[in-house]
Amino acid sequence: MRYEKATLGGGCFWCLEAIYKRVRGVVKVVPGYAGGHVPNPTYEMVKSGTTGHAEVVQITYDPDVITYGELLEVFWHIHDPTTPNRQGNDIGPQYRSIILYHNEEQRRIAEESKRIHEEMGIWPGKFVTEIVPLREFYEAEEYHHNYYERHPENPYCQIVIAPKVRKFLAKFSLIVK
Repeated sequence: MRYEKATLGGGCFWCLEAIYKRVRGVVKVVPGYAGGHVPNPTYEMVKSGTTGHAEVVQITYDPDVITYGELLEVFWHIHDPTTPNRQGNDIGPQYRSIILYHNEEQRRIAEESKRIHEEMGIWPGKFVTEIVPLREFYEAEEYHHNYYERHPENPYCQIVIAPKVRKFLAKFSLIVK
């Protein structure tokens, strides 16, 4: 079995992890940091907004079950790709919309997917999503892993993540595990 990886950032990595873990064909989702200029960043460093990193998830998936394009279809609907350095009340460059491609085929698919979804008008406004090569992925600290499942009582989980998960489950029922 050959697995592939996708690395995406669209706000808080807790939200993306909670959603992508529920996608059929996804075998692993790891929160982390990418797109910056500081080696081995910590959460404290990244949240300062000075490292250039975005909070991202690295998704390991089975391309025979789900395609990279289908993962991007979910991506465009679960965050607002028109707000620079922001998702809701999460503000700063670490929350920017970003696709970090692993190869030229992913770059091509990402650019085409962005163009199509922007033209479809699923969000009002111009998409600001960066599409850049993945240079380095740094796994987040253990306490960020499976955050939504481990802390369902947390107000952020109840107010921000739970509605996103419900929206995903309703819109993408055909690809839910």
